Amino acid sequence: MSDDDLSAHLCRLGLTPPEAATYLAMLHTGLTHSSGLAEHLGRPLAETARHLGRLGEIGLVSARGPDGDEAVPVDPAIALDHLSHARAAELQRAHASAVNAYRDYRRSVSPQATEDLVEVVTGPRIVDRILHVEGAADAQVLRFDSPPYHVPAGANPTELGNLRRGVEYRVVYSKSAVQNHAYYADNIQPCIAAGEHARVLPTVPVKLTVFDRRLAVVSMSFVEAEVNDSLLVVRPSSLLSALTGLFETAWRAAYPMHFGDRVPPSLRALHLRILELLGTGVTDDTIAQLLGISRRTLSRNLEQLNHQAGTSSRFQLALYAVRNGWI
Repeated sequence: MSDDDLSAHLCRLGLTPPEAATYLAMLHTGLTHSSGLAEHLGRPLAETARHLGRLGEIGLVSARGPDGDEAVPVDPAIALDHLSHARAAELQRAHASAVNAYRDYRRSVSPQATEDLVEVVTGPRIVDRILHVEGAADAQVLRFDSPPYHVPAGANPTELGNLRRGVEYRVVYSKSAVQNHAYYADNIQPCIAAGEHARVLPTVPVKLTVFDRRLAVVSMSFVEAEVNDSLLVVRPSSLLSALTGLFETAWRAAYPMHFGDRVPPSLRALHLRILELLGTGVTDDTIAQLLGISRRTLSRNLEQLNHQAGTSSRFQLALYAVRNGWI
């Protein structure tokens, strides 16, 4: 990294450009007198001494010598952590101030017009808007997932990144999404493995994603997409509350796609995957395809599950799974 790049990063953390330049110069000179450093920088002694004092307050340099007239750069880890936390706190206060100011404006000057509650996004702007809104999610994402997809139906690095930083995802998939072999392998399974809470229904009522219960996007269904490639952005309103309530109702009615630690350790990983997919309602052919096994192998493993549970049919197997805490 060049000195110019490092100087810019230090300034973002709260140092002034002269303070950043002084610290960078000390990384080259090491232990130095303020007079020597001033000469090296080509700046007045009093100005350099002031910058050294500021760097000392922050914790980036340490005074040395009998009179404390020498200085040396020190490990910046603690000081820079403090600066980064301070900057984060400043940004949070600025964010809160801006939001509160806008709310005051809406209440006292310009009440929100009804046409602002729903925005129509069309064409190439759709993908950018989806990625921007999802990347800014803070706490929770609720989603009905069903084809077709505006974003390419492959891996989902945005969701995986959000899951890593603690954003909760609850997703209700339609059966048509689950039985898409490539989508199941590249998107659904990695997201579930990363912490997504997933359930499934034969169909979902609408293609919907709610971000932090503050914003929702509604996409077109298969039929609608053929004639109208657009996206609706819904802002806080009774409509947003209704869409959120619709999701919660469907979530309670949906079937879980993963059972987590509730399944006994004696259950093989493949058997767990089979149980999960049986719960989605897809056909045996689709289950075999999703698992990358033959129908004969699937039948053999179903026989093993029935033997382990002491059952003779899928209905009895489901009852056993419920009664014994598998589901």
